[in-house]
Amino acid sequence: MSISSSKPTDGPRFQTLLQALAAAPPERPFVTMWAGEDQLSTVTFGEFTKLAQTQAQLFASKGLRARDTVIIIMPQGIVQMAAFVGAMMLGAVPAILAYPNFKVDPAKYRFGLAGVSANLKAKLIVLDSAFPEDVLSHVKVGEGSQLVRSVDSAGAGATSGLPPVPCDPHALAFIQHSAGTTGLQKGVALSHSAVLTQLHHLTGALHVTQSDRVYSWLPLYHDMGLIACFMLPLAYHLPVVMQSPTDWVIQPGTMLQLISDHQCTLAWVPNFTLQFLARRVHEDDRPEFELSSLRAIVNCSEPVRAQSMDEFLAAYPVNGVGAHVLQSSYGMAENVFAITQSIVDGKTSPQRVTVDPDRLRQEHVAAPLIDPGANGFSFVSSGRCLPGNEVRVVAEAGHDLADGHIGEIYIRSDSLFDGYYNRPDLTEKVLLNGWYKTGDLGFQLEGELYVIGRKKDLIIVAGKNIYPQDVEEIVCAHPSIHDGRAVAMGVYNPDLGTEDIVVVAEVDKEEQLADSLNIERAVRNAIVAELGVAARAVYLKPPRWIVKSTAGKPARSTTRDKLMAEHPELAPDPAGDAGSKST
Repeated sequence: MSISSSKPTDGPRFQTLLQALAAAPPERPFVTMWAGEDQLSTVTFGEFTKLAQTQAQLFASKGLRARDTVIIIMPQGIVQMAAFVGAMMLGAVPAILAYPNFKVDPAKYRFGLAGVSANLKAKLIVLDSAFPEDVLSHVKVGEGSQLVRSVDSAGAGATSGLPPVPCDPHALAFIQHSAGTTGLQKGVALSHSAVLTQLHHLTGALHVTQSDRVYSWLPLYHDMGLIACFMLPLAYHLPVVMQSPTDWVIQPGTMLQLISDHQCTLAWVPNFTLQFLARRVHEDDRPEFELSSLRAIVNCSEPVRAQSMDEFLAAYPVNGVGAHVLQSSYGMAENVFAITQSIVDGKTSPQRVTVDPDRLRQEHVAAPLIDPGANGFSFVSSGRCLPGNEVRVVAEAGHDLADGHIGEIYIRSDSLFDGYYNRPDLTEKVLLNGWYKTGDLGFQLEGELYVIGRKKDLIIVAGKNIYPQDVEEIVCAHPSIHDGRAVAMGVYNPDLGTEDIVVVAEVDKEEQLADSLNIERAVRNAIVAELGVAARAVYLKPPRWIVKSTAGKPARSTTRDKLMAEHPELAPDPAGDAGSKST
């Protein structure tokens, strides 16, 4: 069974993103960038266009031509954004990659950077003047490629000599990357038409008007930041208030302060943000934020967790945030961005369902509980399909599953990618008769899509499906464990012929490791009490031990490899089939 939207829509307003930018009122504010106390920069659409043209002139002087690829590795900000659009003005195809920072594991960053730059075969690799010299050797500069230091074009002047702005809607606009287990290796090349089609559907579902103002700390090398918080404001002429992910992590309350100061109406966040804001912003500081301007904070990029949403609402009861403000979506780079969106109408919250935990684990069915007081698992819907989008939930054998049955999510849409850039080997594995096999597990109920997690991360213990996010949520509830710094994994046990649950978690402070035995015991007991299964091992580690992805989230596979290297006794028997999974 598949679900889709039948709501009619009109065509995109412009043929290309550059035409959309050119039509923007030049005096209208576009990007406001926060870089610390009393460090606020704003450019209008007209000023931004001139900055982009200056970058285009620089790139043209270096020999950049239409259809050439361009890698941009710069700190988040206006110059980075101008470089991106400047490359598009020449008909070139830019790709923003993550800038190195203290939150990302250096070895993982270098590996991913080398893989992506080798795959893109870029004509230009654009860096800022402060790019670390010790990382340069991992930027693969092929024959005919060159490194370019971007200029701060704050004093942009004449822009004569540029070629006409490209106007082919089917030409490639840019490449965005879908994170994988071996770094950002999967490039998704998108046309102007695909991006504008996606944005048209999304803005319709969100009822976007010229009164809207977007807030974002999201990195522009991921689809949620690039599409929702850069391309959408650019194409629909909306102001956007931004800060870097690093600044937000260090001072999470600044997100709410910027929303309050600038009366922002829309924001997109990954699920962990809500708990982070509830736990990491001091209670005494919360009343100062005036958040009644918000129409929607869209929870996207991770499985949507009821506890995270409830915890945020409980922490900010007097700030003007109603339950209807916390909305949900399901998206990915391969579809430009969103596939589903919950209803944004100023009164409706995303649908929830509480299901029987035993049937969920043993029968792989989300069976709603009749008794509202019964103990069960609560799931939050990611909404209904946007126009032009379809979803199926498919069994391992390839047939469609009925409502409530858990399987792999397949998607099809009018903005779906054609394949990974220069990676036909990866494309062949995920595209099937026009459908994209997402690798995500979920189920449908009454036209709503519920996303559970990644298929490859599923832990199967004696025939029971255990979702790692459930284990990690239990572990992180212990007061000594750092929020969001736990990874649960399945490790094959050849003696039992099934998987064991293994957990690695960071303590808040290194001195807490002295109490490891008591913390481990409490965590083990909590897992048994909540899930009815025991963990084989719980490893407590000091802060910053878990490997982080460029998105700032725990990198499961790399963390697993690190744990196995430190604890070789965990390594599964090579004769055992540790990779066999069924749904």
